[in-house]
Amino acid sequence: MERIAIVGGGPGGLMLARLLQRHGKCPVVLERDQHAQERPQGGSLDMHGQTGQRAMEWAGLREAFTAAARPEDQGDRLYNAKGMLLFDRNEPADDRPEIDRSVLRQILLNSLTPGTVRWGQRITRIAREKSGFMVYGHGWSEQFDVVIGADGAWSCVRPLLSDAVPFYEGVTLVELGFDVNRHPRISQLTGNGKMLAVGDNRALITQKNGYGHIRGYAGIRLTESLAREWGSWPGESVRQTLQDAFAEWAPELRNVIETGDFIGVRPLYALPVRHSWKSQRGLTLLGDAAHLMSPFSGEGVNLALADAVELAEALTATHDWSLVSQHERTLCARAAVAAEGAAQGLKSVFSSTGVEHVLEHYRTRVHA
Repeated sequence: MERIAIVGGGPGGLMLARLLQRHGKCPVVLERDQHAQERPQGGSLDMHGQTGQRAMEWAGLREAFTAAARPEDQGDRLYNAKGMLLFDRNEPADDRPEIDRSVLRQILLNSLTPGTVRWGQRITRIAREKSGFMVYGHGWSEQFDVVIGADGAWSCVRPLLSDAVPFYEGVTLVELGFDVNRHPRISQLTGNGKMLAVGDNRALITQKNGYGHIRGYAGIRLTESLAREWGSWPGESVRQTLQDAFAEWAPELRNVIETGDFIGVRPLYALPVRHSWKSQRGLTLLGDAAHLMSPFSGEGVNLALADAVELAEALTATHDWSLVSQHERTLCARAAVAAEGAAQGLKSVFSSTGVEHVLEHYRTRVHA
C-alpha cells in the first residue's frame, strides 16, 4: 500500500487524513507538538458553506460539526476610535456558523483511526530517494511514497517545491483572552460575534468564542525587528506600550487592552499573493504551507479544508500524478483571489484614512 505522510496536524492535515482513511488508505500524520493541548489553537472560525462546511459533509462529520457550531455568533460590529458604533449586524441565517479552532481540531482527531497522529515528531530533514522520500527526525527516520506539507507558515516541506519565504506584512497583533463572567463590559462591547474598532493604523478586535470565552487582539503597525523585540518582552510591558499607543481611544475600547489576559505577540506574515510551484511527483502542499495570508479575509481554514477535499479526490482517483498537478493549479488560482482580498483587507484596516473603507466593505457584504 502507498505510504503517505501528512506533515502537520492542523485542521487541513487532519481533514486530509480523515478523507484518505474513508477511501481505504492509511496515512500517518507527523505532528511536532507532544499532544493536542500543547499550544493555544487560536480563536473562533467562521465556516463557509462551499468550503469548510462542504468538507465536513464529505468527511461524514456534519452531525458533529452542527452539534458544536454556533450560528448565533455570526454578528459583526464596527466602531471608530471614539467608540461610536457604525455597523451592527447579527443574522444567524448568514450560514457562516462559528466553531472554536480547538473544537474543530478535536472533532477531526476523534474521527481518525487510533495511532494515525504521531505526536512529538519534529522533522529535521526530508530527502528524495529513488523509491520515494526519507523523512528524518530526532532519532528516527522513515520512508514514504508521498509527503504532503500541511505544516503551516514555516513549512519544512515547502522548500522542496518552492523558494518562496513568508514576508512580514508590517502589522503585529497582540492576543488577549477574556472570561465573559469576569469581563461583562467586554462581552457587551463584543455582542454576538466579532467586534472591530478601527483608527489611525491601529485596530482592536474581540471575538466571541465558545465556553464563555472571548478572544481579543490589539493590532498596530510595527517594524519587523520591533515586533520580534515585543515577542521577548513580559506581557505587562507589551500592555503598557499598547496603552500608550491607544491613549487617545475611547475608554470602553481601551478597556480591551487594560483588562485582557496576555496570550502572545503575533506578527503577521504572508506568502506572495500568487504563490505557486512546479509540480513534483510525491510532494505537495495544502493550507498555510501553500497560501499563507493574513486573517483579514476569513478564508484561511476554509481554504485548507477545501484543499484537503480536492487533494484526497486526486490521490484516490488514480495513480496518475497529473490529477494532483491539476489540483495544485486549481488550489493556487483559488488562493490567489483570497490572498488578494486578505492583503487589501489588512491595508484597509491598518491605514491612515480611518474607518470609512472598512464600513463600506461591511455594507457591501450585506447587499452582496
